[in-house]
Amino acid sequence: MHVFSKAKLGHTAGNPRQGDAAQRVLSPQDFATAWDEITAWDGYAPTPLVTLPALADSIGIDAILYKDEGPRFGLGSFKALGGSYAALRVVQRVISDQLGAPVSLADIRNGKHADACAAITLVSATDGNHGRSLAWGCQRIGAPCRIYIHAEVSEGRAQAMRDLGADVVRINGDYDASVALARDEAAANDWYVVSDTSWDGYSDPPRDVMAGYGVMTREACAAMEPPPTHVFLQGGVGGLAGSVAALLRQYWGPDAPRVVVVEPDLAACLYESARAGRATTVDITDETLMAGLSCGEPSPMAWEVLSEQASDFLTIPDSIVAPAMRLLARPLGDDPVVEAGESAVAGLAAVIAARQDADLSQALGLNENSRVLLIGSEGVTDPDIYAAIMAGADHV
Repeated sequence: MHVFSKAKLGHTAGNPRQGDAAQRVLSPQDFATAWDEITAWDGYAPTPLVTLPALADSIGIDAILYKDEGPRFGLGSFKALGGSYAALRVVQRVISDQLGAPVSLADIRNGKHADACAAITLVSATDGNHGRSLAWGCQRIGAPCRIYIHAEVSEGRAQAMRDLGADVVRINGDYDASVALARDEAAANDWYVVSDTSWDGYSDPPRDVMAGYGVMTREACAAMEPPPTHVFLQGGVGGLAGSVAALLRQYWGPDAPRVVVVEPDLAACLYESARAGRATTVDITDETLMAGLSCGEPSPMAWEVLSEQASDFLTIPDSIVAPAMRLLARPLGDDPVVEAGESAVAGLAAVIAARQDADLSQALGLNENSRVLLIGSEGVTDPDIYAAIMAGADHV
């Protein structure tokens, strides 16, 4: 655990309060509609909620509960729940408008409107997993798909999207620049953006993305009794964290766990938003190993939820990411083997490092009675990077 004890974590307190964002931004009906649709898809199965008792004991807490999203629909990440569902919802709205009458998600999914789907082009920017989910969703309904990736997205992740039929466009800038280009080219060509981040005048697709993620959270809640005391959630634009925090509040009410948001110190837009008391954009000068979390601008919709629900915001250095991945792959005691991608282990790395610091543990309320829920957001989504890390590389 020496590498974790040396890690420098940033911590700032949130301002949790009783507001309505956890019910208003994502309503119970939003989550229920997504649940009914996604659980009807071919190949749906709940992903495992893994317990890691030996690791929990080694860092002096009661339980680590790790929701392993690696097996999700064969796509390797929780994003399979978001982009593909949002794609269906966008197409549903477009075709309903064209026909002047509502159409069902089931009819679109089952090919009743195949000709109309083929004329609707869906686009998005991605660090990898969201684009893969969107490409998969488009392939299933026969809609063209165009994905924008930034300079640091690995070729392995780009090829995975091409293999699903997407037209992949790589730019020289960062993630936020790819978001801007996707928006601009969609507007110029009458395409439809399916983004996991919101902006002024654009909220339905990111709401659907976040509602899709609720399937993962509902599965986890159904597998836990009692509720966890803490949940450590990856940052990024905030979509995952906002979705999970909202549904945990809806499900557990006043017994919902303490929400801790974790980000790379190289891309800490939510941490800086908490410090400023408002959604704040940061410049990314160096790319983090946690590619899926390399985002400089929060989603306003997600921030609405997190500004009310999150108690703490942490930043972690890249130096503890690879060791956390190897710790899951080569576990302590009889803990199960878990193959996790770089972005999956942010919460785990933060918990381990925080327990090496008595003052930070006290600030986070972590002790021998703590039961911590972690979202293992991805499995091995780039085999080459994973192999290099397992071989001992800490930077790829």
